[in-house]
Amino acid sequence: MVINIENILSEISEDTHLNVDILNDFLKIKSISTIPEYANECMKAAEWLKNYLTEINLDTIIYESEGHPIVYSEYKSQKAASKTLLFYGHYDVQPVDPISLWNSDPFEPTIAEIDGEKCIVARGASDDKGQLLTFLIALKYFFKNYGELPFSLKIILEGEEECGSKTLPIFLKDYEDKLSADIAYVCDTGMWNKNTPAITRSLRGLLSEEVEIIGPNRDLHSGEYGGVAWNPIRLLSEIISKIYSADGKVMIPGFYDGVSEVQENVKTSWSQLEFNETDYLNKIGQITSSGENNRTIFEKTWSRPTFEINGIYGGYTDEGTKTVIPSSASAKITCRLVGKQDPKKILDNIHSFMKSNVPEGIKVNFKGSDYCKAIEFNTDSEFFSVSSEAIKEEWGKAPVYTGGGGSIPVVEVFKTQLNMDTVLVGFALDDDRIHSPNEKYNLSSYIGGIRTWARIFSKFA
Repeated sequence: MVINIENILSEISEDTHLNVDILNDFLKIKSISTIPEYANECMKAAEWLKNYLTEINLDTIIYESEGHPIVYSEYKSQKAASKTLLFYGHYDVQPVDPISLWNSDPFEPTIAEIDGEKCIVARGASDDKGQLLTFLIALKYFFKNYGELPFSLKIILEGEEECGSKTLPIFLKDYEDKLSADIAYVCDTGMWNKNTPAITRSLRGLLSEEVEIIGPNRDLHSGEYGGVAWNPIRLLSEIISKIYSADGKVMIPGFYDGVSEVQENVKTSWSQLEFNETDYLNKIGQITSSGENNRTIFEKTWSRPTFEINGIYGGYTDEGTKTVIPSSASAKITCRLVGKQDPKKILDNIHSFMKSNVPEGIKVNFKGSDYCKAIEFNTDSEFFSVSSEAIKEEWGKAPVYTGGGGSIPVVEVFKTQLNMDTVLVGFALDDDRIHSPNEKYNLSSYIGGIRTWARIFSKFA
């Protein structure tokens, strides 16, 4: 199969308006997975994808269970010894609150010029509808021009990434025999900046928990019991204050077990990235950075673990005053994990640490946890090499290998359950405002992303 990639690239660029219209149509679907009232919209998005994939010549089904549906497609290449790729994306989006901060209807896409760049503004534009369409639209041009792909393909598009992916493990178990592939591709990450592409070399893991401190058996009058009864808010605050040392380290016993130092050559490559720490901090309204002393921003976000308090509540919080000693106080916590940290061991140590730091008779309850391990990828594999070569051809420079501060749980599942590595190629930018009002996706990212995937596909011919 001989591919004339320049012809395909020309068509993609000529079809810019058509491909923007396709994305706009998709973005109008209010596929918010976290709010039950939008279940029908999630099904509508799944059906939209099924129709699109069927039209471009892919066998496609909608897999249904108790949660939001999964769209699954297959294509079998007739080429002998062809590679098999698996692509993952998600069609669900975050809620749009606070709606008052949006400059336009979040589900009526608009083209806006932001910092000199034309952008598509809508919920899901960057996370992840625009990103996944870069892959799917690139496929269209191969079927249109050649009637086939130079590889076999399996596609998983889920509707619960933003709410815990509860259906995905069930699907993977049911379809495990069908999902073997040489490599997985995920387009849910970003570029270093608008001119510098990136491939993510690692992802931090995630551990979440909610702790509740119970003191008195009911709310108490602070005049009658103040100074006598233990105040759970105070106790919880004291526990939190003991978690961090003065130099920013997490003091949970065994927390750093399995954490290794980053190789010096990797640190060197990070230090050469175009980056201004002051500007970075100013964008989030900060002057100094938190975390461990004597660590760079890159180390703190890509290669070091964290312990964060995501929310804390208890007692009376409405207007006015209510003089009570509350019976309970709670906090939601998450940890970002790296290297070979064991989430289960860390969770057990967190439980022990908190229980050991309350007075006798005070109850400590844990309301449910979830976790996934950190993961690192083999950047010497042929798939990283092929992808890097194609990306360099499109963007005029080699991609930088960055770390991912967040987690993509499905990537760990691909590794542990399907024994499959993943290449994370994405075109989002750090100012895309994902999960926030006025989410956007640069037009250059969208069209450049489609062109990049076309180049990657051609490498398998």
